[in-house]
Amino acid sequence: MQVHSTSTARLTLGLVVATFLWGGNNTGVRYLVQDWPPVFTGCTRFFCAGVLLSLWLRRGASCQEWQPVPRGLQRSLWWRGGFSLAMYIVAFNEALRHTAASHVAVLLAAAPLWALLAEGWSGARSGFFRRWAAAMLGLAGVAILMAPAIGGNPVRWKGELLGLLASFLWAHYGWQSRWLGQRLPPAEVTAQTMWRAAVWLAPVAGAELLRQSVPWRFDLVAVQGYCVLAGGVAAFGLWTWALKHWPTSRVLLFNNLIPLTTLLWAHWLLGETVSTSFPIALVLIVAGVWLGQQAGPTATSVSGSPRSDPPVGP
Repeated sequence: MQVHSTSTARLTLGLVVATFLWGGNNTGVRYLVQDWPPVFTGCTRFFCAGVLLSLWLRRGASCQEWQPVPRGLQRSLWWRGGFSLAMYIVAFNEALRHTAASHVAVLLAAAPLWALLAEGWSGARSGFFRRWAAAMLGLAGVAILMAPAIGGNPVRWKGELLGLLASFLWAHYGWQSRWLGQRLPPAEVTAQTMWRAAVWLAPVAGAELLRQSVPWRFDLVAVQGYCVLAGGVAAFGLWTWALKHWPTSRVLLFNNLIPLTTLLWAHWLLGETVSTSFPIALVLIVAGVWLGQQAGPTATSVSGSPRSDPPVGP
């Protein structure tokens, strides 16, 4: 009994640390894109993190025997994984240029609700009314969060809209990763899609460098290093470790902490203030996500095999 209690405590602590690291990652990206081009920032981060994760997997650090990616999945990894992730990071990084990091994190937390809406339109009957009630709660939270920007600063309004777009694109990437995750280990899916996303982004990043000079200050390089090592490799390692011991649905509950940890980091390092709409929107979105997770057998795939999602940190 003591072993189980200790294991639960360690897993909980590991996931809390992972969400804390991801909150720092969101704040770090917000800091970076004020001086670095947004696509260049995402491209270099994904390339470094993808390569490091691939090396980590090949060394057997994930406690799984590494196997080459089947040739038949290469095209899907490029389009379903890499391209989807590339589109997401463009919207995410651009949103962080124009609005608060905590707002983008809250909008991103609503991503599971768009999946619930898609399931409703697809005709899934299990938990139909609960699913739509959850979606309405989430939509109310999004509306409350974005309402103050209407008629206000057009730059912030642009950031809020891009944050909402990033939320949709993250949900889309989640759908694609779920399909890939039924054919590859979740860690392998993330590593493979990260470096492929960097390849997709490379031409645009190169064009940005031709138009804008990139300052190579120590603080910027150090923050990018944190986003790669802490927000990428370390947080992902803790997340994967938890997925080996707990159901995916239980692990996903910890994602609700990411907006809060982002707020703490952003307030401490960037001086961002807490808007009056933030706590109300966060409560509504988190309630919607929680309610949606009770709506039917979402922990399994259509085929009945265990659902194997990658981490959903930004």
